[in-house]
Amino acid sequence: MNTLIKKLIPKVKQKKELAGISDGTVTEVLVKLFKREPKLLKELSIMINEKSAAYTQVIKLARAELRRSYGLFRVEKVEEEIKDVHKVLSSHSSTKERASFYSELYPRLFSITGKPTIVIDLGCGVNPFSVELMELQRLKYYAYDISEKEVKLLNRFFSVKQTENKNFVGKAEVMDVSKVELVKKLPSADICFMFKLTDILDRGKGHKKTEEVLKAVPSKWLVISFPTLTMSGKPMTAPRRRWMEWLCKRLGYKYQILEFENELFYVVRKGR
Repeated sequence: MNTLIKKLIPKVKQKKELAGISDGTVTEVLVKLFKREPKLLKELSIMINEKSAAYTQVIKLARAELRRSYGLFRVEKVEEEIKDVHKVLSSHSSTKERASFYSELYPRLFSITGKPTIVIDLGCGVNPFSVELMELQRLKYYAYDISEKEVKLLNRFFSVKQTENKNFVGKAEVMDVSKVELVKKLPSADICFMFKLTDILDRGKGHKKTEEVLKAVPSKWLVISFPTLTMSGKPMTAPRRRWMEWLCKRLGYKYQILEFENELFYVVRKGR
């Protein structure tokens, strides 16, 4: 099966929006697919024919799963000039929506948590570019995302930042943040950003995975955000996530809410 999967990975990633996803993630999706559809594995193991119905179906199903799980917030132009922070932030769907209130977000956030010296950013996309707007002189920033292209872009940006400010350290790595055992091994931090991440973690199957990740993150504070607009751009009738509030209460976590025009932030203090 390993040989078959290696041949399928490039085909799956031919779509522009999936090109930056790591081979490891594509492999996991294909392995799960073949366990679910053993007939497809058997047919392709006998002969790989790109024109066959089995081949076409495997590629289609794998791409659909990747889009569903990881394709929501991919950057459109990863080769933007890395020093043009606003241009990069405006190229990404979630950070573009945040552009109008970034300058207000961090002062309000840090008035609750205190100014951090170590930040973890899970499912980060290009949000780490907003470090320019945090006005922090001393900072270690650890960013994690499923996209190899975004991680490469972020490390280029961090390299420039480190030459400009000797008190800044930045590092981006490819990681599937749903892997709780990996999350547990992350560096201890003052704050962990989880912006618009819970839907990707939970995939419509309750909120067990989000709870596991919240408990695993080695951070004093968690900042978890949710959109307050529907896909059509209309305000949600009930933007607050009551399940999040019940979860915090059960775990003994304290929280405050910051609300902006299109995004809601739960600022959560871990511990009892």
